[in-house]
Amino acid sequence: MKRFWFVVVIVAGVALFAAAGAAEPSSPPLGLPAVPIPADNPQKAEKIALGDKLFHDKRFSSTGEVSCATCHAAEKGFTDSPLSVSEGINKLTGTRNAPTVVNSAYFTKLFWDGRSPTLEDQALHPFVNPVEMGLKDHHPILEIVRTDPEYVKKFNAVFGKSGDAITMTEVTQAIAAFERTQIAGNSPFDRWYFAGEKDALTEAQKRGFELFVNEGRCVSCHLIEQTQALFTDNRFHNVGVGINDIQADVPELAGEFLKAEATLSEVDVKVLTDKRTSELGRFAVSRGFDDLGAFKTPTLRNIDVTAPYMHDGGLATLREVMDHYNNGGVTNAEDPVNDFLSGGIRPLNLSDEQIDDLIAFMEALTSPEFAHLAQAAGTE
Repeated sequence: MKRFWFVVVIVAGVALFAAAGAAEPSSPPLGLPAVPIPADNPQKAEKIALGDKLFHDKRFSSTGEVSCATCHAAEKGFTDSPLSVSEGINKLTGTRNAPTVVNSAYFTKLFWDGRSPTLEDQALHPFVNPVEMGLKDHHPILEIVRTDPEYVKKFNAVFGKSGDAITMTEVTQAIAAFERTQIAGNSPFDRWYFAGEKDALTEAQKRGFELFVNEGRCVSCHLIEQTQALFTDNRFHNVGVGINDIQADVPELAGEFLKAEATLSEVDVKVLTDKRTSELGRFAVSRGFDDLGAFKTPTLRNIDVTAPYMHDGGLATLREVMDHYNNGGVTNAEDPVNDFLSGGIRPLNLSDEQIDDLIAFMEALTSPEFAHLAQAAGTE
């Protein structure tokens, strides 16, 4: 692979949305583009504050013990680290690791299999999933927001609606508005790469960057562009996680799934309650055989503080992740790869020292507001 990176010196303000602050920042944090805002859901400070309250309200679960923030806690990088898979009502566990909400505003599809096209749509589903928040339908939420005096006041102020005029559309718009404020850039990498701060990275991290874009081929999916870096291609790939364990059953499982003609709501339940179906990945949504075992490329921003990794939380450390890729898509080098592995996944043949440098580079993707989490984990 040709060496194609370069440093661009720019002047960029570093600003984060805040629930009680301005409706939108004067400029995005260093290294990130402007936050895409839907025309039908503009940002307003009051709406963001309402979304914050909704995001943390445990009354929206059947047991009154689980909120959105249970699996996406700010003090854990908006994940539920160190859990491998999330716990919902009554300590029930699903099949998927909770991805961070941070920078989810830039995702073109939500959930590991991309079954939701927007943050607004994504917010609908955990409430009524039997292993997440466990409601039979959305009516208990609407009853609360239509009658709780504080919500009545806030929904009227934000949307000019009250009573039965308040629907889940307004609820999810507010939650999504809050989630779009969780933006983090300005990492040591950003200061080095985009702002030309030569000493922002260590020598090991600089070597790791060279590996990231060359021998490691990480940049093929975790994109770095000229003026921004989302560290995801927003696409889906089979990297040899999960499906390796069920590949003998894949033809039968896929056939049964196609015959069932499940709706997306049914898929939402099935993939979190049945591990074998979960491992079908994007196929469960697209019904395309090229998507068997494929999952969304996660962003690598703040990856050092959001362990464990992969859609099933099956890899505990960045070292395990790198060993998996170094082996060409298998946890153990002697294991066979699955028949549906994405074409770009093949052995990297990196030395232990090179892997150390790559991990050091990924640690440089931590934003200042999450640096204390890395320090607590002993990685800085």
